[in-house]
Amino acid sequence: MSIEREAREAVVRTAVQLADQGYLAGVGGNLALRIDAERIAVTPSASDYYAMSADDICVLRLADLKQLSGHGKPSVESGLHARMFKARPDCRASVHTHQPVASAFTLLDRPLPVSDAEARQRIGGDVPVCAYAPSGTGWLASNVGKCVRRDLNAYLMRNHGAVCLGATLEDACRVVQLLEQEAIAWFQRALATQPENRAFRHALAALNS
Repeated sequence: MSIEREAREAVVRTAVQLADQGYLAGVGGNLALRIDAERIAVTPSASDYYAMSADDICVLRLADLKQLSGHGKPSVESGLHARMFKARPDCRASVHTHQPVASAFTLLDRPLPVSDAEARQRIGGDVPVCAYAPSGTGWLASNVGKCVRRDLNAYLMRNHGAVCLGATLEDACRVVQLLEQEAIAWFQRALATQPENRAFRHALAALNS
């Protein structure tokens, strides 16, 4: 099996896994995997993850996002993923989620403190909120790119969601999980001190739905 085919199949498996866990919903969210120094594999735009096949995965040239193969239309966030890969050559995986609690936290427009030992090791430290920009725009990619550090693997996007990085898809997915856990822990602590805060209660309501 070629490395391109392996990458396509890995992207499909990971997308389904993330959808099963509730980190991707409907057609929201997307992910990309670096195939080699010149190519990336990206999920197609507005696709049902459970109906997606390896042949639908788009292979793009990293330098200019020219589509080289794949039946689908590349995700509108392909530019965001490319920006991550160019800024972080050590990372092979980039996952953009609309995960419920971390996404709710972005509305507060403040860094998310990270306290768990594994989370600090894998994420790298407190998670910044990057300035708002419309989805799928170069403006958004630029805003996130300005926040990227070599020692930080998670970034929140104001009023939007998160992007998580890793040396492998498995590593990036673990960052996604830990980011959500840290957001949940923050709201739980906040609710303990402000039990009547409806916004905090609403943010955690997704856990019981």
